[in-house]
Amino acid sequence: MRLLLIGATGTIGSIVHEELKEDAEIITAGIDQADLLVDMTSTESITQMYKQTGTVDAVINTAGIEHYGLLQEMTPEQNQIAVQSKLLGQINLVLLGMDTLSDNGSFTLTTGILMDDPIVKGASAAMANGGIRAFVQTAALELPRGLRINHVSPSILEASVEKNGAMFQGFEPVSAKRVGLAYRKSIMGAQTGKGFYVY
Repeated sequence: MRLLLIGATGTIGSIVHEELKEDAEIITAGIDQADLLVDMTSTESITQMYKQTGTVDAVINTAGIEHYGLLQEMTPEQNQIAVQSKLLGQINLVLLGMDTLSDNGSFTLTTGILMDDPIVKGASAAMANGGIRAFVQTAALELPRGLRINHVSPSILEASVEKNGAMFQGFEPVSAKRVGLAYRKSIMGAQTGKGFYVY
């Protein structure tokens, strides 16, 4: 199996790489320190990445930038950060990447718990995550050639508590193993249009 993993050096991307490295050839992509460089906010950059990739059996995205801030202080420009990266960036990975996938290949996108369990300062992130969930559910009806699409929605990770735990009061951190298995299920399984919730 040949996989394209976008965001491979991030917290979640590193987990996915560790989970699947014995089972697949993994091509990494990201803004730096990757086999291929890509800017998810640029359709030209995404197109160029796919030209260099060649055919793959799965595209997995764990990248995406979000803005966290109080609603009354948030500007449209700050909200656009999540729109352009986490929302449209992931959608464009699908729109521009279908021809890169082999028959019966899959897309796995990343959402997050804030669309189901909101926090103060999390409105923009929740918006982007909820939009991806709706897109995945609908896109699954129309993908050609047996292609599949799912999303993985993790809660705060144990590895992120020290940095971000203050924002997630009362949330139970989840292990890297659980998160890795959710991505494995999406990539190696048969379901489509699904969300794998690691809460």
